[in-house]
Amino acid sequence: MMSTPHRRTARIALLALAAAAGPAAAQYKVIGPDGKVTYTDRQPSAREGKVSELGARPELPAAETPLPAELRQAASRYPVTLYTTSSACEPCDAGRALLRQRGVPFRERLVVSNEDGEALQRLSGGRDAPTLTIGAQVVRGLSSDTWNSYLDGAGYPRESRLPPGYQYPAATPLTERRDAAPARAAAPAPAPTPVAPPAPPATEPAIRF
Repeated sequence: MMSTPHRRTARIALLALAAAAGPAAAQYKVIGPDGKVTYTDRQPSAREGKVSELGARPELPAAETPLPAELRQAASRYPVTLYTTSSACEPCDAGRALLRQRGVPFRERLVVSNEDGEALQRLSGGRDAPTLTIGAQVVRGLSSDTWNSYLDGAGYPRESRLPPGYQYPAATPLTERRDAAPARAAAPAPAPTPVAPPAPPATEPAIRF
């Protein structure tokens, strides 16, 4: 028969094993409103507290997602910026879809105020939506053939090479708001050499601000 000290030691070992196995078998960690942490293998509701899935790998934001060498070189030499309007703009939607389908990392700047329109006028010489810059090259209005030709010349792959989990940065206004700071002219992105211009095909109608 097991002595009392031996039974106490066995009980402590079993409790330790149970505590270790609990979180390991659980799929969710819940931090309740009172700060108490619990583990469960069922899908908890948001009312139970802050829920995090164990073993899940969060997606990295765009700035932290490493790009393949070929894509990183093109994005470094000829960064791409898309200028759109926050109102209904089918050419803007089509241009954004073209860049994403091709896997081009880009920033999107919104023209939502008179200051934004003036900044776009200074930057591109017009107020067309969409407007695309590839390095120092400015392309006003949407033409799939023209955009693809310039992207080819800048060295962007024809098919997406973006890594899994890549997230495009959120669109932001072109200039700062008046209540934050005086509007400043947007400086064009630097580029060592311009992209060789392709033959100009027919351009789809563009929206003017």
